[in-house]
Amino acid sequence: MTTAVLPMFPLEMVAYQGELLSLHIFEERYQQLLKDCEESNITFGIPTYINNTLSYGTEMQVMQVVKRYPSGAADIICKGLRVFKLVDFYSTLGERLYAGGEVVYVPFEHNASLDLKKEFVKLLTTFYDLLDVNTPEVAVQTISAFRFAQKMGLDMQQQYELLQIASESDCFYYLIAHLKAAIPTLKSVNRTKELIKLNGHFKNFDPLDFKDYKLE
Repeated sequence: MTTAVLPMFPLEMVAYQGELLSLHIFEERYQQLLKDCEESNITFGIPTYINNTLSYGTEMQVMQVVKRYPSGAADIICKGLRVFKLVDFYSTLGERLYAGGEVVYVPFEHNASLDLKKEFVKLLTTFYDLLDVNTPEVAVQTISAFRFAQKMGLDMQQQYELLQIASESDCFYYLIAHLKAAIPTLKSVNRTKELIKLNGHFKNFDPLDFKDYKLE
């Protein structure tokens, strides 16, 4: 199995392939990392720090430096490229201030059907409607399973589990299962909110005719 060595920027978050991520760089070691990325056109890894462990992460590429500060800090936009699994981790990479790690890349299979994507978008639209949030326009044919992963109420453990799935169709199945579980809860919450609004109001019930009933 082929391995590679990447500079590492561990964070208590999950970054996904294809995702654009805004970061504020202020520590000296990561200022040095940014400089190396710009000058040598290298990528770096964001391994997810979760449950006191580092295992999976995403290779990132600096796309734009939005702002530089006199202190050397910077606001940057980077893009997720591919998922990796850490084989080894170094607190410093050679003579550099920042960390590094030996990784193996996780192949990702783009195999989701159009019907699966349509089901996901339909459920996502229902989810956002219940939250009274407008659903962004999406091209169903090209939608990424990760585009809305940070905006669906997944907790960090769920986001991390999604990161480790190596099949696009399985990613959509995972998200669809989450939406199917979340939507009834949201409907129940919305019904409760309506009942709270009606508190103290006179209620008009449909009369029952009692023509077809039984005692139990």
